[in-house]
Amino acid sequence: MRNLEKFIKDQNAWTSFFGSVPITFPLTQAAADQVARTIDAKLSPENLHCDGEISAAEANRKYRFLSTVARELEAYCRQAQLTAPTVYEL
Repeated sequence: MRNLEKFIKDQNAWTSFFGSVPITFPLTQAAADQVARTIDAKLSPENLHCDGEISAAEANRKYRFLSTVARELEAYCRQAQLTAPTVYEL
């Protein structure tokens, strides 16, 4: 769950600039759904490749990290008896 925790920590740091409520553990179903939507958005081709501004290798690293986060979220949901949200871009 290390990658999931890092992802949520980084997202909380970013969204704190906008006054958003941070996501905390244990995750609720709504929080798990929000994390999945964020992963999905980051996996969209234009976001994943930063509109062509990064190398293919860097885009692949981002994809692997986000895929790992999605798998860890799915495992967390199973363990916490939550419904695992779908990440459509995987």
